[in-house]
Amino acid sequence: MLLRMTNLTKSYLEANGHVLPILDIPQFALDVGEQMVLLGPSGCGKTTFLHVIAGISAADRGDIVLDGIALGRLSEAGRDRLRADKLGYVFQTFNLLPAFTALENVLLGMTFCRQRRDTARARHLLERVGLAHRAHHKPAAMSVGEQQRVAVARALANRPRLLLADEPTANVDPANQQRIIDLIRETCREEQIALLMVTHATEVAAQFPRVDRLAELNRVVSDN
Repeated sequence: MLLRMTNLTKSYLEANGHVLPILDIPQFALDVGEQMVLLGPSGCGKTTFLHVIAGISAADRGDIVLDGIALGRLSEAGRDRLRADKLGYVFQTFNLLPAFTALENVLLGMTFCRQRRDTARARHLLERVGLAHRAHHKPAAMSVGEQQRVAVARALANRPRLLLADEPTANVDPANQQRIIDLIRETCREEQIALLMVTHATEVAAQFPRVDRLAELNRVVSDN
């Protein structure tokens, strides 16, 4: 098992002092190389779920074990290192550095992991997503669809064990949505990378062998 979580809870403190519960998940697991979608409407906690898995946000309680490593036992620096070594993350808003070219943005995905910077791999990934000819363009010179494809290449640069994808087609025009999904799935399959994608789009979810609904996993949602 690549990812396992048990009895996980996450809440936020509101400005008025009230505690707002977001996640209460008794159990969740993902196998090595498995591809799945977590389906749910906007605002139901999907991004928070990914942030907790990635160690961007710490859970209030519960256990998360990724590739045999318990996140709860790691310091903040340790979670950063785990994220750099084990995870790829495709953000909904791309998060590309505007002053960097496409190639430099992909190389940035290798900067914090234990592997050396591999320019040949970065170029291969840009070719894989159909952007070899745009390697030296900065994000402002690219379309939204091209920027998302650069973000996909960057997320795969460190050869992660798990790729987290947060609504990766939400800001992409319909003509490019299927291309993005196909690129992510095919590359993960080729490199034996597990894929956890969150979306509200049922047409995206229908393409995956496993679909979990957050409302059925999360007791915060289920109890409302």
